[in-house]
Amino acid sequence: MKPSPSRISLAEVSRATGAMMRRGEPSPLDSGQHPLMSDLTECLFFSPGDGRIWLNDQRMVLMHTSSLGALRRELIDSLGLERARGLLTRAGYESGARDAELVRQRWPDGDAISTFMAGTRLHALEGVVKVEPLEFDFDVARGTYHGEFLWHHSSEDDEHIGAYGLGTEPACWSQIGYACGYVTGMLGKPVIFREVECRSMGSAVCRVIGKNADAWGDISEDLRYLNVQDFLSTQAFVGAATSAASRAVLGGAVLAESGEQEMVGVSSAFKSACHMLSRVAPTQATVLFTGESGVGKELFASMLHRISPRKEKPFVALNCAAIPDTLIESELFGVERGAFTGATVSRPGRFERADGGTLFLDEIGTLSLVGQGKLLRALQEGEIERVGGSRTVKVDVRVVAATNVDLQAEVRAGRFREDLYFRLDVFPIPLPPLRERREDIPLLMNYFLHRYCRRHGRTVHGYTPRAVKALLNYEFPGNIRELQNLVERGVITADDGGVIDVPHMLRREQLRDAALLSVGAGGTLATASSPAEEDAPAAQSLLARLRETGQPGVSLDAIERQLMEEAVQEADGKLSAAARLLGLTRAQLAYRLKAVQKG
Repeated sequence: MKPSPSRISLAEVSRATGAMMRRGEPSPLDSGQHPLMSDLTECLFFSPGDGRIWLNDQRMVLMHTSSLGALRRELIDSLGLERARGLLTRAGYESGARDAELVRQRWPDGDAISTFMAGTRLHALEGVVKVEPLEFDFDVARGTYHGEFLWHHSSEDDEHIGAYGLGTEPACWSQIGYACGYVTGMLGKPVIFREVECRSMGSAVCRVIGKNADAWGDISEDLRYLNVQDFLSTQAFVGAATSAASRAVLGGAVLAESGEQEMVGVSSAFKSACHMLSRVAPTQATVLFTGESGVGKELFASMLHRISPRKEKPFVALNCAAIPDTLIESELFGVERGAFTGATVSRPGRFERADGGTLFLDEIGTLSLVGQGKLLRALQEGEIERVGGSRTVKVDVRVVAATNVDLQAEVRAGRFREDLYFRLDVFPIPLPPLRERREDIPLLMNYFLHRYCRRHGRTVHGYTPRAVKALLNYEFPGNIRELQNLVERGVITADDGGVIDVPHMLRREQLRDAALLSVGAGGTLATASSPAEEDAPAAQSLLARLRETGQPGVSLDAIERQLMEEAVQEADGKLSAAARLLGLTRAQLAYRLKAVQKG
């Protein structure tokens, strides 16, 4: 298998750094190499307006550990310890594989040790456990790994001990799964972690060891918890693990080819529509797709045809809004030679061309009442007459319609025939707007990025963090079609070999203010900076700003006094806290304050 670019770069860095740590050596978490904790916190941001939290492009959830503990107890009590352990281990593995993919995509050329250690930082950032590395040695080029770590403050242990007390078996199941998933995703080869000491067994801290799967010898017990089915072999796990990173990209998304386009999504709304599509596809029922403009109604209709028994026959599409009322009949049913001026040859209509297959009628609500009546007769009788002809033609056509207007409202307003509505509305499938399926936005961004890079011969390496935030927060009145256009614009506008930023995509579109919150350096939530703020020039020097006041000179005593007073005010009058802000001791600050007050 050809290695990915990120895997090659990691191997090169690995050889350069040695990728080794022994006991007693400084922790690699203090190396100052990217990705740092500040880099990772930049990936975590909050969108409270629509109830979503994101870690880069993955949706997250804040939950009480007591709630997770209750779920854990329910699983153990209802399924038994073995099955519950397997479920939680596999859930952790999926989480680790997703975090590995995040790091590989964001820092493909990052320092090897720091990139591997990013998993420990992410686990801490996610509130699961504090990880202390003891020693490790890995080589990406050779695919070898050995590591030993201590786990402090394990949230799983807290809940397990609270429910069941101390026992004889380790209890950090999902954390073990996470470690396996993360390192396997980074290394490209299966790595198994085992918990050799655990707080749930009476130890002060948890101690875990990770090694290549083949270095452990018998791993049948480990695989019993990692594999969904008991009959899966070790080789099946190895094959799955080597593709863990690529599998984590979609994370269970529905992905089906459709010519040059694909159906991409992971949201519950998207999966619900796909489920309805698969249920109705084998039947002959008429389907009505509803939804706003740009949600992908024609793509769904095309996929319906492709998975139906009619897939070998034609799929014919007609946009009713693009055809004048005077020509709609001839477009649908065809025309005989001499039927009207200009009809020099006979030609079949869309019904005849779709015979045996599927006829897709988009924007059906724009048909005139006359056109609606003729369409209704064709649907009822299964036969048509060409314009200017006298012969009826039997047709076997499955009609699939789509509309971006409320046809029931149109019926009440007298603009759409009620009998035709009921003929079309046999199996309605509503397609949600993109703002209601935001989980799909990162997948679509990635898909369109690669699609347009290939089409335009460009090399663009993803998006800036603020571009991701902006698109996740954007309302998308034009839905998927608008996102597609924004990404194509970004691919064309961004520098070749660079990344797409907000100005490359958004021009006149306005983003909502203060809708996103990010994690600040102190761990608190703060409003994410706007593009305008990030584009602002660097702050001037202190001396330059003081000169702007118009004073003839600068008083050092006045500056010192103001700094100390502001520090005391920010610390709510607490001298010790104010002194820490200024890099002084409490006694030094008290002395200086006394001195300036006397002066």
